[in-house]
Amino acid sequence: MDRQTGGEADWPGRGALYDLAGCLRFYSRLPVPQLPGEPDPHRSPDFTTLPRMLPLAGLILALPAALILAAAWWIGLGPFLAATLAVTVMVVATGALHEDGLADVADGFGGGTTRERRLEIMRDSRIGAFGGAALVLALALRIGALATLLDRTGHAAATALLLAAAVSRLAALAPMVLLPPARPGGLSASVGRPNRASLTVALGICLVVALFAVPLGLPVHGVALMILFAGLAALALTRLARRKIGGQTGDVIGACQQVSEIAALLALVAAVAD
Repeated sequence: MDRQTGGEADWPGRGALYDLAGCLRFYSRLPVPQLPGEPDPHRSPDFTTLPRMLPLAGLILALPAALILAAAWWIGLGPFLAATLAVTVMVVATGALHEDGLADVADGFGGGTTRERRLEIMRDSRIGAFGGAALVLALALRIGALATLLDRTGHAAATALLLAAAVSRLAALAPMVLLPPARPGGLSASVGRPNRASLTVALGICLVVALFAVPLGLPVHGVALMILFAGLAALALTRLARRKIGGQTGDVIGACQQVSEIAALLALVAAVAD
């Protein structure tokens, strides 16, 4: 009998499944029940191992949006409405968690003149002009990219949405891996940092998703560009965070996911240009 699971027998993949459930709870509003033998589901997440399942969690979170995108296109709503509905579903599923991070980072980095002032602005729950503009532009870019992909690739745009969701969540780990916490007492400092094994598993899952995206309608060079540009966008924001606040926060990680997803979708749009 396994003491750590309250008497439940151990079974292969148990830890990975617990981490997947933890990812879905932490990064979304989905009602994820406690799994058999799982420790307290409301405990603080352990980011030494949890991120290994982030790409798969992103895939699951994007699946309803991808289905809505394909269905709306199939019934003739047109690319703009179909893309808008899909992005709406994504925002609802995640509780606008990453969008909130993007807005806070835009306000802090754009409105603060010192490191301390930037962190203070980022902690403020109110949205300023920089944050509002960032949200509008980010939503417009995501909707526009998906609408363009629908025009050029048809239902393969749903595959692109799934791949972008997985890749961008892996890319969003860049600040956590490369930068120290900007606030020693903040949440990002308390949850730990991904270990090498966790990152290797996450990368492997992303590569498997990318391989499956090709027979589902995406060109090989387009998939490669999505991964490349998502990574470059994450590294660029990581470098900016180092310069502006000397580290990373949860908001920086959320913003990193947004810019990486946008970069991935735009890269594919360029790859399938007429």
